[in-house]
Amino acid sequence: MLPRPPVPPETRVAGIAVEAVTVEREGRPILRDVSVELDARRTAVIGANGSGKSTFVRLLNGLVLPAAGRVTVQGLDTQRDAAAVRRRVGFVFTDPQAQILMPTPIEDLRLSLRGTSRAETERRVWATLGEHGLSDRADVPASALSGGQKQLLALASVLITDPALLVADEPTTLLDLRNARRIGDLLLSDPAQLVVATHDLDLAARCDHALLFDDGVLTASGEPAAVIEAYRRSCA
Repeated sequence: MLPRPPVPPETRVAGIAVEAVTVEREGRPILRDVSVELDARRTAVIGANGSGKSTFVRLLNGLVLPAAGRVTVQGLDTQRDAAAVRRRVGFVFTDPQAQILMPTPIEDLRLSLRGTSRAETERRVWATLGEHGLSDRADVPASALSGGQKQLLALASVLITDPALLVADEPTTLLDLRNARRIGDLLLSDPAQLVVATHDLDLAARCDHALLFDDGVLTASGEPAAVIEAYRRSCA
């Protein structure tokens, strides 16, 4: 594994507070009066399509802003302190095409470290490529990568920045079982606090805490097995 700089214990769990948040789209509520504090190391967010789980995780780095209420990460308001929040929060999208911005893997990883010295950038980029089995694909067009390799690259481009909070929106949905397991292992093993929206209940069960959304409302919060069971009952 790529050696990472030590992360002070107080920043390993970023501390998230969502206070009476409502999100609307075209006058229709997408999330309604959601309040929750997240201090678990790894939190799964589950629910049916259209339940609001993706909207919820996008609140955590300011991709979505509340119509009412307040979201804070490490005490930073996602509206007032947007730039500082995004320096601390890494976001992984469902479709890696949404975040692979450069023509090749090596260029994409270099972009993530813009502002870092050239020598340090090269050291970290090549170490990351090796860690994720992408060294021999460094200069290959990103469009030629397999689906699993694209998601690995998208995740690597976030992890290389050492975020305090890692947020992932259904990162395994487009993957086969083997690659889904690999991505899940990487997410769960990183030292950053993790919040992951997922339909993969096996992945959710491996987290420390779970949230269940239904029709824009947070209906359950707690130990994953109990929340997953509540979800199964709601689908029966």
